[in-house]
Amino acid sequence: MAEQTTESRKQARLAILELANMISVPMSLNAVVRLNVADAIWEGGSNAPLTAAQILARVIPDGGGDAENLQRVLRMLASYGVFEEDIGSGERKYSLTEVGKTLVTDEHGLSYGAYVLQHHQDALMRAWPLVHEAVVDPSKEPFERANGEGAYDYYLKKPEMNELMLKAMSGVSVPFMIALLEGYPGFQNVEKLVDVGGSGGDCLKMILQKYPNIKEGLNFDLPEVVAKAPQIPGVTHVGGDMFKFIPQADAIFMK
Repeated sequence: MAEQTTESRKQARLAILELANMISVPMSLNAVVRLNVADAIWEGGSNAPLTAAQILARVIPDGGGDAENLQRVLRMLASYGVFEEDIGSGERKYSLTEVGKTLVTDEHGLSYGAYVLQHHQDALMRAWPLVHEAVVDPSKEPFERANGEGAYDYYLKKPEMNELMLKAMSGVSVPFMIALLEGYPGFQNVEKLVDVGGSGGDCLKMILQKYPNIKEGLNFDLPEVVAKAPQIPGVTHVGGDMFKFIPQADAIFMK
């Protein structure tokens, strides 16, 4: 083994320490989403740099809380490009980077915040320490070992988890579809379109609004997913398993 004092060994030790503590990053991200920090800083588009105490006053307007603990979280995420840290005035102030702006709630009530929360629900967090079990015995997935049943069955019994998943998918899909529809003309000659894994149907809704030539949209997803999907003009929600069949249409859309 190389000398323990060489620069490469020093960097290696620092790297493994960072990896071992990496959970602090998503957990800090989870915290700022739950506290609505991005909306507090953004405040209608101002994005003016604020101290941790000023941010805290906005997220807990009735008072209380610990600004020092909030600042630790903000500094952590600033090092990963979520916030911009400004110390020019003698005190630390924080604004949103382009990454941080993805957590701001838009006019439709959506952001990437729900996607963050979706990935850090208790049932999922219980499964992560059991990943090694999938190597030792692949007969059960870590989620099932941790929660007693598979993810889809578990979600079916937990409407709050299902609703969060739908909101998370909407928050991710809508910005994606805006960009896609600006430059992709491939739906012009389609009359019947099926969206495989369409979740709540947001993508189909946007496609149909731009392409009135599409007379019927089929939103295809698992039965427990489409059961919670809202009614959308021109869209029929179809439950099923894509590995067994996909409804017939002029075109299939997958993302």
